[in-house]
Amino acid sequence: MTLTAPPAPGGIGQAPEPAALQAYLSDLEAWVRGRRTELDELDQAALAANRGADVASDMALSLALWKAVSDRYQLVFATWDGGRVLQAERERISTLVWGRLDGASSLPGGLVVSLPEACRLSDALAGQLRTRLALVPGADAAAARIKDLRAQCERLRDQVALEPATGRDAAVRELAGLMSRLEVVADKAQRGADVGGLLGPLEIDATRFERDLIVGNARRREARGQVQQARELRADLEAREAALAQLAETCVRTVDPAPRYAVPDVDALGPIPNTPEQIGPYLARLDRVGQAMSLAQERYAAALAERDDLVALLDAYAAKARALGVAEHDDLRDSERLARQVLAREPAPMAVCRQLVSTYQAWLTQAQSAHQQETA
Repeated sequence: MTLTAPPAPGGIGQAPEPAALQAYLSDLEAWVRGRRTELDELDQAALAANRGADVASDMALSLALWKAVSDRYQLVFATWDGGRVLQAERERISTLVWGRLDGASSLPGGLVVSLPEACRLSDALAGQLRTRLALVPGADAAAARIKDLRAQCERLRDQVALEPATGRDAAVRELAGLMSRLEVVADKAQRGADVGGLLGPLEIDATRFERDLIVGNARRREARGQVQQARELRADLEAREAALAQLAETCVRTVDPAPRYAVPDVDALGPIPNTPEQIGPYLARLDRVGQAMSLAQERYAAALAERDDLVALLDAYAAKARALGVAEHDDLRDSERLARQVLAREPAPMAVCRQLVSTYQAWLTQAQSAHQQETA
């Protein structure tokens, strides 16, 4: 008997009824256990037939999918909490079921799919493995295999409807070809012909097509998420660009020498692409622009902060001088006045400012020592 994943209830953002969730979790648990047993049997059969290398990639992907589904099932079951769920918990379960398996880092190629898609892809891969290892029943099961293929074609029809308009015609033609071949095989089987040799290649082509459609849809969905991420990141960078340009202008006007970092031009990156092939590199360029802005902001802010720190340090020294009663000494008064005048310049020569604050500190130290001697 072919193992098929149970249909998931509800949809993203919905809160399925507890009865539907309970039935789904029960069926999904049986599917997870059965699929693991089936994969172990397929692996043993491949090793026994010395065909482990032939099916290694499909077996690895099947195991990765099973692990991703099993891990997500554990989260769903924990949230179910024996049926003690209210509206919020049921919505959370729906999100876990229909949301992306982002935690499935073991999936190759960064494949991002929902729980139902992962189950369907696992079903397709398991069928392909059974066919390649010749573990499907013989001619007596041809009717059941034809029935499975008809059900698979219906799933393919739903998947084709999700294809973008630019590539839908090619997908429709391929689906039509598969359905035409299936009708030929069904007619032959009804006339009593042995169709085992025709079913195997047809099943392989159908499962490959279904896998490609699921993967393509998942990648397009991921690309849509990346496009939204790129829009948000670009808007943030554009705001940072304006603020950084103002910060740079203030720094150049305030201190000398000032850092000389160019403010990246976000418009130079061009418009945001919307294809899976281009959005990834575009996000990488946005990230590099963000890093360049962060570096420039750090340097400009540090230069301005040094001047503010010198002013604060001079204020602290002057307050100490007033507390000691030596602030009006000629050397201290003249030193403070000169330091404040130079710090107030635009741009302020930082090397001179540092020296003048140090000079005031030296005069204060000398005046403090003299004051202590006088009061001793």
